[in-house]
Amino acid sequence: MSELNGVMMQYFHWYIASDGNLWKELAEQADELAQKGVTSVWLPPAYKGSGGGLDVGYGVYDLYDLGEFDQKSSIRTKYGTKDEYLKAVKQVQHAGIRVYADVVFNHMMGGDAPEEVEATPFNPDNRGEAIGEPRTAKVWTHFKFEGRDRKYSDMEWHWWHFDAVDYNEHDPDFNAVYLLQDKSFDDNVDLEKGAFDYLMGCDLDMESEEVRTALNDWGTWYVDTTEVDGFRFDAVKHVKAGFFPQWLNHCRRESGKRLFAVGEYWSYEIEALHHFIDVTGGDVHLFDAPLHYNFTEASKAGDTYDLRQIFDNTLVQQQPALAVTLVDNHDSQPLQALESVVEPWFKPLAYALILLRQDGYPCIFYADYYGAHYTDVGTDGGEYEIWLDSHQWLIDKFLYARQTYAYGEQYDYFDHPQTIGWSRLGNADQPGGMAVLLSNGDRGFKWMETAQPHQTYIDITEHVPDPVTTNEKGWAEFRCEAGSVSVWVPQT
Repeated sequence: MSELNGVMMQYFHWYIASDGNLWKELAEQADELAQKGVTSVWLPPAYKGSGGGLDVGYGVYDLYDLGEFDQKSSIRTKYGTKDEYLKAVKQVQHAGIRVYADVVFNHMMGGDAPEEVEATPFNPDNRGEAIGEPRTAKVWTHFKFEGRDRKYSDMEWHWWHFDAVDYNEHDPDFNAVYLLQDKSFDDNVDLEKGAFDYLMGCDLDMESEEVRTALNDWGTWYVDTTEVDGFRFDAVKHVKAGFFPQWLNHCRRESGKRLFAVGEYWSYEIEALHHFIDVTGGDVHLFDAPLHYNFTEASKAGDTYDLRQIFDNTLVQQQPALAVTLVDNHDSQPLQALESVVEPWFKPLAYALILLRQDGYPCIFYADYYGAHYTDVGTDGGEYEIWLDSHQWLIDKFLYARQTYAYGEQYDYFDHPQTIGWSRLGNADQPGGMAVLLSNGDRGFKWMETAQPHQTYIDITEHVPDPVTTNEKGWAEFRCEAGSVSVWVPQT
């Protein structure tokens, strides 16, 4: 089974309950998700983070602890135990859904003991500017994993496995990125802040052969243990790009599996994404962050946004075979560091744009599908209560239309700033075709071709109640309501 015409689901959000039930919930939902048209799930980091049972997973502590050992005041992770994780993976795969594991290779956090090493402070906003002389720093870089007691791996991590940290216990209030003794910031990373190698925690030194070997060994163990089908790589713009195809191909050789991969290169600069793809030889898909940004801008601008430009400067426009398209994710949701919310009224339009067109590998966000409710502190220090609407009913309609009618040639009608549409003509195996029309302004009307003469179509979104019948040449005037989307499929 390939990713062609597949649909991914990000099966978590940042504020999901820390009750250890996600793996069990996933196992229970697997068959239903498969029936609806989900073909792969991207799961959160399954290993122990520095926050133990409360950690979302990105504060990586022990890659080998999948909820098995009493470490960081918890045996389970935020999502459950190792046994529950492995059972969920098998249940999901049994339902016909692939499983992608979230992998964080940028940093580790929550060291078990401090070490002293010479380090040079650099400007956090300019990694080319030293802001002091080298000095002895006390850094939490010794990872012992005593709770695991050397099971699966006997490696302990020390300061020489990292190239930088941002905390010196000898001077805790000094804001700096400390470059450790004889280390340098990696090249082939994003150029923001001079060289955006360092992001947080203890930054892994990808120039170290010992580090690369350790990560290769872990990859072999992880695929053998979990039998996952691929990976989502976190924060790839902060890691030496050439590492990813090397590690991925190592895992493929050792496991004999094809292993899909998608990277999170969170940049709205399309050229930066192209550069990463070039360096990695097109071996790693990327999330289409520029498309998400276009959705955010369109949702905030309302009817002043020119919908004809919705795909401008996006990955799905320029390299569709490597684009994983999305509307929102755990980083962009309200109160997160990269908050860039797509307003609720526009989300149905955005999901139609990623689920019902021929290009891209669309990804549904858990909080958009099921809804979410949580509280957190905003950047202004105030506490906010957030309610995110569920769009499940419409997304399910789109998934049905994708499975049943989104085949054959695609004709675009991007000829009006507030109303755009497209039709799919079907093929020999899936005849009938479909038409999609959306508007960010007033009610929309557009003549579109379906190649199905004298065929009656209905709007499965139920926004427009009256059917439409094509003429003798397969054309009809399709409609949508103001600020809405309609999906027209053959009446059966």
